[in-house]
Order: sequence, then structure tokens, then C-alpha cells
Amino acid sequence: MMNYFLYARKSSDAEDRQVPSIDSQLRELREYARKEGLKIVKEYTESRTSKKPGRKVFNNMPLDIKTGEADGIIAWHPDRLARNSIDGGKILFLIDTGMIRDLKFPTFRFDNTA
Repeated sequence: MMNYFLYARKSSDAEDRQVPSIDSQLRELREYARKEGLKIVKEYTESRTSKKPGRKVFNNMPLDIKTGEADGIIAWHPDRLARNSIDGGKILFLIDTGMIRDLKFPTFRFDNTA
């Protein structure tokens, strides 16, 4: 069984105000994980824009993935993880090297095959 990190983020930017609150994301993601039989080993939450790199909580997650604590990430939407090329590149690099084996989103499908 794979282990997952749960990541919820709410930006303070005006254009992101339609995104559900962190509490709403957490409820939806926990329920999604329960229905899908996914094991959440740690939750990360933060209120910061992802347009620019430098999110402290987000930056800790790849470090924890490199320790083998989790095989995948569950997030409400792909843009909750990254909206800039540096942070997106970190996620892609971890996928390319096999450290992230899976990404789960209740609203999108991720397929990690060639």
C-alpha cells in the first residue's frame, strides 16, 4: 500500500477566492482518500500564493518525500501544488526519478505511465 501526503493551500490572491477554504479542502480530500482506500501519513496546509517560489510548507514536502515517508500526494487541484515553474519542476523531478509514484486529485486524473 502506498502512503500519501495531503496538501491543501488557499491563496490570499483575489482571483483565487473561489477556491474552497483549507478546511473545505481537507474535508473533501479526507473523504476522497477514505473512498479510494488511500493512506494519508501527513497533512500539509498553508495560506500562500504559489505564483512565486518560496512557500515554506510546500518546500518541506519534497524533502519529506525524499526520505521515503510517502509515495504520493493528494491535493484538491493540481494548481494547489504549483503555479510557477520552479515548484512545478520540483514535483516533476520527483515523478521522473520515481520518488513520487502517484498524484491524486478529486477533480483530475494523473497517469504516471510512459
